[in-house]
Amino acid sequence: MASKIVTFTLNGRETEVMVKPLTTLAKALREKLGFTATKCGCYEGNCGSCTVIVNGEPVLSCILPVEEVEGQNVLTLEGITPAEGLHPLQQAFHENFAIQCGFCSPGMLMVSKALLDKNPHPTQAEVAEAISGNLCRCTGYDPIIAAVLQVAAGSNGNQGGSHE
Repeated sequence: MASKIVTFTLNGRETEVMVKPLTTLAKALREKLGFTATKCGCYEGNCGSCTVIVNGEPVLSCILPVEEVEGQNVLTLEGITPAEGLHPLQQAFHENFAIQCGFCSPGMLMVSKALLDKNPHPTQAEVAEAISGNLCRCTGYDPIIAAVLQVAAGSNGNQGGSHE
């Protein structure tokens, strides 16, 4: 089968990538486009480390053929990270020790961002439900939930002018 060009908006920029049929979005992001924050832990859609946001919804990029994002808006961790400093979620994850080995962190951050975009003030149970599809073997989840709730409460560590 012939390769084809897939066009989509990636982190706010029109992007084209030449791929073979059934190339996953994760593979295209990492290997073709150099966006390596997206991790692949299981390659089966079971761990959530590959989560990106497509049209406002968290998706598992390791099982999504890149052809399915033709004309869509894709957001990766690189797209939410400011040129200088950290996104409020990244800052809160840091402050709450929600990042240990870091492998699940990109997916956790993206699913948390998608939740907060839809529900700026989730309950602890809503945060737990939102991240339930993402596996973490290091933190025990409590620091991750605390970080998301910190951002929801508007206390994201930017006091004192450290990052605006």
